[in-house]
Amino acid sequence: MQNVNYQAELEKIIKENQNDCKVPTLLLHSCCGPCSSYVLTYLHEYFRITLLYYNPNIYPKEEFDHRLSEQKRLLGFFEDVSFMDSEYDHQDYLDYVKGLEGEPEGGARCRKCFELRLARTAQLAHDNGFDYFATTLTISPHKNALVINTVGKEQEGLTGSVIWLPGDFKKKDGYKKSIELSKKYDLYRQDYCGCEFAK
Repeated sequence: MQNVNYQAELEKIIKENQNDCKVPTLLLHSCCGPCSSYVLTYLHEYFRITLLYYNPNIYPKEEFDHRLSEQKRLLGFFEDVSFMDSEYDHQDYLDYVKGLEGEPEGGARCRKCFELRLARTAQLAHDNGFDYFATTLTISPHKNALVINTVGKEQEGLTGSVIWLPGDFKKKDGYKKSIELSKKYDLYRQDYCGCEFAK
């Protein structure tokens, strides 16, 4: 697999937009408050962000609701970030990963999960006229940034009008900073990615 520095790619895009005096719109998919804490802190200076909480993979519903509540609470500290909610339909996720339930964590099931969530993010970004779409998922040391960015780029190709914003937010101590910010904001930090197969 190709070794790509997605952090360098992100910084190049930011610099180009700054040189053009642009502050583009960004639909940012988030899996939870802790993961979005550092990403929002980093990006909100350069983009007009709307955060999307779309995670049908999370199980059970009580866990989904708890993470959603914490996500909304965190956004209270970011006055310039908007929020876009999405319905919880766990059956969508189960149907999408059918046959991959026994895959190991980080394998084919996870890729399908990224696909499902980023396809929805890309479509909503397209439908609502955003310049870019992205996800907070790469901040986790347990998530493969190459796979996530590859999936994101594939979704960009399907929409045609909205650009995938590459990133590897664990770089530059991003993951460590997210832990510090989680403590600062007293955020609930879950101990599994969300789906019942990982739990």
